[in-house]
Amino acid sequence: MYRLLSGIFMGWSLGSNDSANIFGTAVFSKKIRYRTAVILCAIFVLAGAMLEGQAGMHTLSDLVDQTANSAFAATLAAALTVTLMSVLKLPVSTSQAMVGAIIGVGILRGEVNFSGLTKVVTAWVATPLGTIVTTLIFYPLIGALLRVLDLNIFTRDLILKWGLIIAGCYGAYALGANNVANVTGVYIQTGQLTVFQAAVLGGGSIALGALTYSRNVMITVGKKLVRLDPYGAFIAVFSMAVVVHTFAIIGVPVSTSQAIIGSVLGIGIFKGVQTIKLRTLLLIFFGWIGTPSIALAFAYLLYRFLFL
Repeated sequence: MYRLLSGIFMGWSLGSNDSANIFGTAVFSKKIRYRTAVILCAIFVLAGAMLEGQAGMHTLSDLVDQTANSAFAATLAAALTVTLMSVLKLPVSTSQAMVGAIIGVGILRGEVNFSGLTKVVTAWVATPLGTIVTTLIFYPLIGALLRVLDLNIFTRDLILKWGLIIAGCYGAYALGANNVANVTGVYIQTGQLTVFQAAVLGGGSIALGALTYSRNVMITVGKKLVRLDPYGAFIAVFSMAVVVHTFAIIGVPVSTSQAIIGSVLGIGIFKGVQTIKLRTLLLIFFGWIGTPSIALAFAYLLYRFLFL
């Protein structure tokens, strides 16, 4: 049973890192308080995990035939990697961390399903591209609708505030539905958890991470990459939620970090590329490259020294 602790740790680290992608832009556009944001995020993450979190669980567990020991090592390695990136204030892909860790264990055991890996890696590339395209569609379209309505400034602000709240709740729901597979999906194959138990345990631990340690990464996403006004923040989160939820339905765990960065870059295209802070962008790209590599190395070493 102690092996499940690595899954709880993984959920906590995922929540502390990825919840920033949901409400970071809203909090630092000064329309939603941080405390309100993390509470809403926790509630809807758990709802998404329980209602639609099952589809992606089999995708990750099928990459390698899991045992209780391999599941423990892979999940702990991924959790350590994501926590390290959270300390460095970098939004990273928990999907990449988990896949990197699973492959690290699979290399030692000589069991890696590369056909399943191709599906996951393709989704990693498609995620930021998808949110860029979605943002480029929604930004002018919804903006034109608001202009047609000819709202006064107070009504417009009220609509944008509630739009941010609704988009954030939808984004949190999509995060739970899509990313709970990264937390407890490997335990289904080993028989340690049922699908329902995995959804509850994973969703609860993600919610806990959002509530306790999400502020630092939220600053990076919401403030240091591109300064967003309330409308831009709404479009960014809504576009991210649509793409991540789509992949949840398909059953492929993807990165909300990659999704929100794609959205923010899409906004940056409209506002001018000079508004994008390239230093922060490069640090985030470093996190994307380093995450699966570090997780792979951690998992390789953990499994080798603990179980071989």
